[in-house]
Amino acid sequence: MSISTPGPFHPVILDDVRGAQKMLSGVARATPMEGSRHLSHLVGAPVHFKCENLQRTGSFKLRGAYVRIAGLTQVERAAGVVAASAGNHAQGVALASSLLGVHSTVFMPAGAPLPKVAATREYGADVRLEGQVIDETLAAAQEYAHETGAVFIHPFDHPDIIAGQGTVGLEILEQCPEVRTIVVGLGGGGLAAGIAVAVKALRPDVRLIGVQAEGAAAYPPSLRAGHPVSIDEPTTMADGIKVGRPGDVPFKIIGDLVDDVRTVSEDALSSALLLCLERAKLVVEPAGASPVAALLSDPRSFKGPVVALLSGGNVDPLLMQRILRHGMAAAGRYLSLRLRLTDRPGALAALLGSLSVVDVNVLDVSHVRTDPRLGLTEAEVELQLETKGPEHCEQVATTLREAGYTVMG
Repeated sequence: MSISTPGPFHPVILDDVRGAQKMLSGVARATPMEGSRHLSHLVGAPVHFKCENLQRTGSFKLRGAYVRIAGLTQVERAAGVVAASAGNHAQGVALASSLLGVHSTVFMPAGAPLPKVAATREYGADVRLEGQVIDETLAAAQEYAHETGAVFIHPFDHPDIIAGQGTVGLEILEQCPEVRTIVVGLGGGGLAAGIAVAVKALRPDVRLIGVQAEGAAAYPPSLRAGHPVSIDEPTTMADGIKVGRPGDVPFKIIGDLVDDVRTVSEDALSSALLLCLERAKLVVEPAGASPVAALLSDPRSFKGPVVALLSGGNVDPLLMQRILRHGMAAAGRYLSLRLRLTDRPGALAALLGSLSVVDVNVLDVSHVRTDPRLGLTEAEVELQLETKGPEHCEQVATTLREAGYTVMG
């Protein structure tokens, strides 16, 4: 590999990332890379998953947290560290601190998923539940740092954090030297910036694409403005990239080195998570599945070989249940219908018989006969069906209409 000529000044350079890689030896795992036959077929070129969902603590966050805390002075270490996070950063800081013998206090929102709270405690942190939203939690952590002298460990806006996350980029080049495109989820920007520093220094020809959720896409307006701008009330199921404002430190790096920033819908995120689970047998959180969502949304726009970074796998089981149902609906695997039929003995059995002809699985039936909206001889039935895809959904609806049923949606 040849090293590119120096570009604009950045607070993190290749040597910083290489130094972080040495520091993380024996601490962070060199996570595996797995091929995806399904996505390779869609893209028309090899597609590989970089599986940071299999990293210690379940995400890439351990890398940056360890490098940041390891770089503290003895005086700073003695004062301890504090962080604010709903999940991945919390666990990364907790484990990194324990490995380095530093006391950690982690503030988490009061509604944080119980498995993430429990894991953070098990990694050794003193967990405090403060605030209903992450901004309130962040304020509480910063106030604690001011009062106690503990060092605040920012999740993405620090050169050491960026250097640590950039080690993922070095591993990608080692594991897939022929890579042409790297796709990575983009929240505050620490991960994408670190990978960009490492990859563009060694392989400036590699295309880097950041992916944001449509409801939490602060980078497109910020890049247009030329400086970080905030968006009001970011909304997405992908809490790992649910950031309302880009970090000051990673912003310039991303503006200079990342080739494109794309956005994906919630339906695409759900479908991507479902694909990872069904086709790759990998548990991936919505933020980690965002690169896959981008590939599914416009597969032929990527030059291969492509590496899609699965940045994390920490997903609450209850959220996973809802996301999978949403993803199956988006993929045409669930169909919800309301129908009107004549209220007479055997009418419901006849309806279910019509469904058996088209080989659909009935998950739930709600039969209403007393609603004032209904005529004297009418009944309404709401069906939850398991189907085989969009074409099958249309076949089911057509069959019911041809049988004389009024399909209301």
